[in-house]
Amino acid sequence: MNGFEKWALGLTTAATAVTGIGLFVTKYLMQTDDPWAVINHPLEPWFLKAHILVAPTLVFALGMIAAHHVWPYLKTGLRSGLRSGIVTSLVTVPMVLSGHLIQIITVPDWLKGIAIIHIATAFLFTTAFVGHRLRVRWRRRGERLQAVRAVPERARPS
Repeated sequence: MNGFEKWALGLTTAATAVTGIGLFVTKYLMQTDDPWAVINHPLEPWFLKAHILVAPTLVFALGMIAAHHVWPYLKTGLRSGLRSGIVTSLVTVPMVLSGHLIQIITVPDWLKGIAIIHIATAFLFTTAFVGHRLRVRWRRRGERLQAVRAVPERARPS
């Protein structure tokens, strides 16, 4: 992955996660005192709109790295960050699909089920993505330390 792809994927994942968490908190964890209220918090529609605007940029970033990063790693069987990368890749499809279905399903029971699927897969995606980035970073740091230790003492700069 090049620098732009890393930056785009990290930024869009963060923005989508923040707006999704904000929407979850305002919609499901807050209660209003007004029995006639349609929303639980005044920021709920803003989080929803922001999430709907930002999520397609994440889908674009994921598509951008799929051909250059995900597919070559799966094809060659490289081990660096493999499990977390596979989990991230596998939950992407149901996360994106359920996110689109939430916008078009009108049957309340189906909508509730799809929302649960979306929230669960989005949580798994975000957790696996952060774990993947940290694992790869730690592995590279370890490789650099091993390379420094492999240099003979008298060849090291003082």
